[in-house]
Order: sequence, then C-alpha cells, then structure tokens
Amino acid sequence: MVTRLYTHALSVEHITPPGHPERPDRIRALDKAFSHETFASLERIDAPEADPSYFELAHPNSHLSGIKGRIPETGLAIVDADTSASPRSWDAVIRVCGASMDAVDAVFNKQANNAFISMRPPGHHAEKTTSMGFCLVNNIAIAARYAQHVHGCERVAIIDFDVHHGNGTQDIFYDDPTVLFASTHQMPLYPGSGALNETGAGNIFNAPLREGDDGVQFKQAFRERVLPAVDGFKPDLVLVSAGFDAHCRDPLAGMNLVAEDFDWATAQLMEIADRYCDGRLVSLLEGGYDLQGLAESASAHVNRLMTG
Repeated sequence: MVTRLYTHALSVEHITPPGHPERPDRIRALDKAFSHETFASLERIDAPEADPSYFELAHPNSHLSGIKGRIPETGLAIVDADTSASPRSWDAVIRVCGASMDAVDAVFNKQANNAFISMRPPGHHAEKTTSMGFCLVNNIAIAARYAQHVHGCERVAIIDFDVHHGNGTQDIFYDDPTVLFASTHQMPLYPGSGALNETGAGNIFNAPLREGDDGVQFKQAFRERVLPAVDGFKPDLVLVSAGFDAHCRDPLAGMNLVAEDFDWATAQLMEIADRYCDGRLVSLLEGGYDLQGLAESASAHVNRLMTG
C-alpha cells in the first residue's frame, strides 16, 4: 500500500486575522503529528504548482480573476465576513490544487494507492462564483473536473464528512449526474444548506446530523444514506472532503465524534474504492480547528489509508 502525503511551505503563508480558527497552526500541528514514526513509510511529496487553466473547469474565469485581483501586496484583504486573503494566498491555492491534481495522476497511473492533501486553504464552501467560509476556490471540485478532463473519469464520488455542509461542492455539481456528492454534517449550522430534500439531479445525498450526535448517529448516517448511495453509483474515483471539525473538542460545532469514528469512515470508503475503482482515493483537508482533535483525527484517517 502506497499512501502519498502532500504538503508545502506555502500552506502556512496563507495568513488569516488574529484569532481566526482557520490558521497556519493547523498545518504545523499536522506536520508534527505526521513526523511520528508511525508515518515513516508515507511517500512525502512537495506539492507542485497547478496549471490554473484547469480551475476554469469548476469556476468561471471572471470569478478567478476577481479573487486574484483582491490579493493584497501587504496585509489582509477581506473577501467576506469569514474569509480573507494575504499576499501569498493565491500561491497557496495554486499548490493545494497542484497537489490534488498530482494525487489524481498518481492514483490513476498506479504510482500510489491513495493520498492525503495536508494543506490549506480549504475549499468545500467555495461555490461556482462565490468565495466564502474560509475558502477561495473549491479544491476538491477542481480535482474532480481534472480527473474527468485528463483521465476520462466517468463517475466521481465526493464524500464530505466535515461538520459543515459542503455547499460549494453541492452548488458546482448540483445538476451533474456524473458526480455524486454525499455529505454528513451538523444541521442547523453554517452555511445553512444540506437538507434531505436537496437532491440535485439525483446525485446529491445529504445526511444531516444534530448537535450532540456522536459516533453512533454518524455511523448510522453513513450506513443508511452515504454508503448505499456511493455503492450504487459505482465510482471510478473516490474523493474525500476530510474535515475533522465534528470532533468533540472542536470549537465551531457541537458534535461528539472521536478519532476512531474517522478511522471507521475511512475504512468504509476504502472498501468502496477497492470494490469499484482499484482503490483510487484522494483525500483533501477541509476543517478541524482544535489542534489536538485535528491531529488525532487526521492521524487516524491517514493511518487507515496506509494500512487498509
């Protein structure tokens, strides 16, 4: 089993305001966690630059130009109430997306079985024409479109277990039956989307959970809604929006998962990837704002990717 871990120094150069939960220390906590001997066999990759022309597969050029135009020379630029940009933010985006594209190449070219992108900024709240929720572009949507465009991937499954609904990913693929989007998330909670009746072209499967829910309800939602949908879709590639903010320690939500729950979910998704797409699975970091909870949960996730 070959698992790739993608990182880049620019991930800590995307600066957010003081006290902001989506901060460079998140990456430092993960770097420390993955330095443990448990992860010695990871294939560590310095994320390459993406070709930004591929971003237009998920976002119109006018939107991308607008983001680049707001990157400041110094200080911070406010994108929305929760989202900001600093001088190196676009460079960081280029590397996150470069990592996701390279990981897609690696699993299709059999250079790796799976991969984890341990980088920021996150992406799943970025809609087709709107940056929001700490996200500038939708990294995982770009990866899905890249897989379709470059590797002829006919069916991409995106599974999102971040505690916040991936409204951006849903928005981009809402009417596209070639991409399945399945999400577990706390509801009600930011951004307010993710109801059961949001079904798109029959390709959207939301599984809302309630504040206080723990691993029992999380696993039930996976077993009853997420896994049957993905299993019936028979994907050629599994992509994971790996947010770890449903952890019981996280300050931005009210769910009670622990690291073992993320380990369990990862194992279920690996089984489906093994069944339908020769194990091809690429996971991208999304949320997770308590540093201890993030490190424990991401470690469990990546350890499962390594060991099957």
